[in-house]
Amino acid sequence: MLKEKTIDQIIRELWMSITKLYNEEAAKYGGTMSIGYVLLKIDPQIGTPSTALAPMLGMEVTSLSRTLKKMEDKGLIFREKNPTDGRSVLIKLTDYGCQMREKSKETVLNFNDAVKQNIAAQDLEIFKNVSTTMLNLVNERKIFK
Repeated sequence: MLKEKTIDQIIRELWMSITKLYNEEAAKYGGTMSIGYVLLKIDPQIGTPSTALAPMLGMEVTSLSRTLKKMEDKGLIFREKNPTDGRSVLIKLTDYGCQMREKSKETVLNFNDAVKQNIAAQDLEIFKNVSTTMLNLVNERKIFK
């Protein structure tokens, strides 16, 4: 296509590399990056309604359902009827799920620390601003007219 990498190609390569890195780390504990992200989004004290998880994660409902089933099979979560809304289900962490949540949190914080140690704070702020602007352009469908 072009000699120079396109912006979307750079983003895709970066995200694929991050995904691979997180999946390699998660595999050491029998998990995946998706499982780790779900663990981080579940409230460890009160649980999280299953209907709230997909939007929080930016996942399709079918993908989330498969991930939740795997998590249940691994003993990380359990489902409980929502006491405030009988139509919904709360996803709650088991003790093992809480332990793996802490491991996921530690992994994400280690990643962030490594990035912060190697990229100037000013550059990271610019990166965040540019990323936010790009995300808004995409979400507001302002790219293709």
